[in-house]
Amino acid sequence: MTESRIAAIDVGNDSLKAIFGKLETELNIPNVIAQDVADRPIIGIEELDNQDPTEGIHIRLHSPTLHDNNAIYRVGKLATKSGNSTELDPGSNKSEEDQTLVMLFAALALDAAREENKSVFKRNNNVIEATYTLGTGLPLREVKEGKDVGYRSQLLGSVHQVEFLVTPKYQGLKVNLKFDEVKVYPEGFAAFINLVMDNNLNIINKELIDKRILIQDIGGLSTDVAVIKNRKVDDDKAQGFNLGVSESLDKIREEIYARHGVELDSRSDVVDIITKKNDRNHIMVRGSRTSVHDIVDRILLDLAKKQYRHLRNIWQRNSQTEICYFIGGGSIVLKDYLKTLNNSLDGYNIDFFEDEKESVWMMANAYYKLISDFARKSQPVKPREEEKLAKTK
Repeated sequence: MTESRIAAIDVGNDSLKAIFGKLETELNIPNVIAQDVADRPIIGIEELDNQDPTEGIHIRLHSPTLHDNNAIYRVGKLATKSGNSTELDPGSNKSEEDQTLVMLFAALALDAAREENKSVFKRNNNVIEATYTLGTGLPLREVKEGKDVGYRSQLLGSVHQVEFLVTPKYQGLKVNLKFDEVKVYPEGFAAFINLVMDNNLNIINKELIDKRILIQDIGGLSTDVAVIKNRKVDDDKAQGFNLGVSESLDKIREEIYARHGVELDSRSDVVDIITKKNDRNHIMVRGSRTSVHDIVDRILLDLAKKQYRHLRNIWQRNSQTEICYFIGGGSIVLKDYLKTLNNSLDGYNIDFFEDEKESVWMMANAYYKLISDFARKSQPVKPREEEKLAKTK
């Protein structure tokens, strides 16, 4: 019987975060792709296998789930250097975009091809047969619309092949991906799980378990607000909005180019500029350190006001809420602006995660907890364990 490996993957609008196996492997890849040709030119081809595979993901994809089957892509950091790179557009549905699947399949194939996993998956010449038990998620809005059902069945019902082309270490390998099980979780529920439970789903924050909580997850393309009551998400009151930080990041990138002639490769580059510890909101223009503070402040403050309006409206409809947690990559970008607005306006009880990695990785961590628990419970009971159970009855 082929071994099924656990994968927890958050295909975020800014980047993909993935956790594999028994927490031994993590991946973080910018959510950027670019269609390409099979023989991409490369300087120093003989040095290719000394590089990190994530720096040069170049793949061909075969999958009936894709609208554009058999296409060739640059993925992640390599795609940011392409003139035709694409990032997800505001208003798009994550469950219906080829880009979501391209990122998902690429991450799984990168894990399957690792040298350490030779003993996990069958290899025949250059073909790897990889089976995964996948935990992933979709925005609350898409789950409420029932899009998770089709998304899950697409993944489960087919074999998806990733062929590595000019990729460091993995050139020439093919990975056939199958799924033993796929669980698609609503993102707001996953965030609550991560807040209150450890990897074995034991309660670690007893003071939160019975509180009425809002969780405002600000992503790249959308914002989800989960209303937690009686230890579960109130589906009727949970809301999703097509309002994320990506459009604002694009505006900042465009204005920096128009004013200073500096071209930033991706939204991730903009995030780096506005969140770095030293020289925040500064860029180099012709070798000189230059402030872009005025551009960043004006655009992000406008977005923060819109996010705060959503908080106010939802809190008014859930007046017994005790605290709102802001999570997601967008919350890191907007944290200072939201705190300033809250201090000068309503003074709600709001909180952020000072550990930025915890906030960004919250969904992936939650999916890992949930899918690991599912996998444990799905394992057949061994004969000796059955005897022990029988004696306790």
